[in-house]
Formats: sequence, structure tokens, C-alpha cells
Amino acid sequence: MRIISGEYGGRKLKAVPGMATRPTTDKVKESMFNIIGPYFDGGKSLDLFAGSGGLSIEAVSRGIGHATLIDRQYQAIKTINDNIAITKEIDKFTVYKQDADKAIGLLKGQESFDLVFLDPPYKTQEIIDTIQKLDSSALLNSQALIICETDQHAKLPDDIPGFSLFRRQNYGITQVTIYQKEN
Repeated sequence: MRIISGEYGGRKLKAVPGMATRPTTDKVKESMFNIIGPYFDGGKSLDLFAGSGGLSIEAVSRGIGHATLIDRQYQAIKTINDNIAITKEIDKFTVYKQDADKAIGLLKGQESFDLVFLDPPYKTQEIIDTIQKLDSSALLNSQALIICETDQHAKLPDDIPGFSLFRRQNYGITQVTIYQKEN
């Protein structure tokens, strides 16, 4: 795994030890950022299931101003912090060891985001519920993009109230579904 492009491009990232996480492949990550960016002029991102932190670090490398990373596993948090240290700009990142639902409650009223990454264990219902919780907690800026990474069996809907389908793309067994918050 590596940071593909931007300020930190080419730097290697560590993977979370064990089988509890599945990192986004470089191919999928590069395609994902080509769709949503590929570069940003500030803004804030949120990753509720951060794993190694690779998606958020890539976003900051490409111009996102600040990234908030959430994961509930100790090994993931340790790996995220190690990977953030590679950037030498730790002030651009906030990391919480927290369950995603509790993190939404913690962030409510304090933050709002332009870009959200959702790559939970492959469970369809949680993604839809999580998007609705983010929206009802006022954590999403107008036109915010929500990038969902699932397997092809997840069958995420085209329509979610308050959101439009921005793009859906398959990469082998991985499917990336991107929603955009409507005004």
C-alpha cells in the first residue's frame, strides 16, 4: 500500500496486522479519487471505518484540509497513527478510537464534512443507516460526497432520501457507490 498522488505521493503505508480489516487496493483507491477529485482545495473528510487510514491520508495528500479518522480496533488506531506520522503533518488529522455510531454522536454539533468514506464490514443496512444518521446529525455539508466501498452483493439503492447517486463503479468483487448530498 502506498500514497498514490499529491503532496505525500509515493510514501509507503502500513497495513493493519491480522485479518480484521481489508485495505482498499491501490487500483481502487486511485480510481476512486479520479472520480471524486482528483484534487481538492481544502475541506474536511471523515472516515468512520478507517482501518489503516489510507483513504484519509490520500485525501489530505490531494488537498483536503483536515481528516477525521474513526476506528474501534486498537491495532487499526496504532497503524493509523504510524501512517499519519509518515506525513509529518499530524495536525491535519484527528483520530478517535470509537465505534462509528458513538463517533457520530461525539461529532454532532462540532463538525461538518465535505467528504465521507464508508468502508464497513460488508453489511448493506449499516451503510444506509449510517448515511441517514450522518445527515440527521447535521454532519454533512451541502453537496457532500459519501464514498461507499462494498462487495457486489451489497446492492446499495440508487435513491436515498436527501441524496442522489453520483456514480457506481465495479472493480472485480469490490463496488464503489458514491452519493451526493442534495441541498
